Amino acid sequence: MSVPKTTAYVRVIRQSLREGKMEGEVSAGSYQWSFQWKFRQGRLVVHPSLGRALIFEPLGRFLERCDYQLEPGGDYEFTVRAKL
Repeated sequence: MSVPKTTAYVRVIRQSLREGKMEGEVSAGSYQWSFQWKFRQGRLVVHPSLGRALIFEPLGRFLERCDYQLEPGGDYEFTVRAKL
């Protein structure tokens, strides 16, 4: 039996190394969220709350793994092991 998968698309809108944060948007399936990643604190905020539990952990892992490679205006993607 195969594991369900959904591709999540991330767009970085703003990044401030001085403030230690990144802001962007993420979408997966029919859901869309905005996020703020405070990478110095390891704190992730995702809005709206609808479906947030589905993306919070996978997005956090993606940002922790790739945050130094991400640039404002860039489009990125990762796979979520769930059907959204």
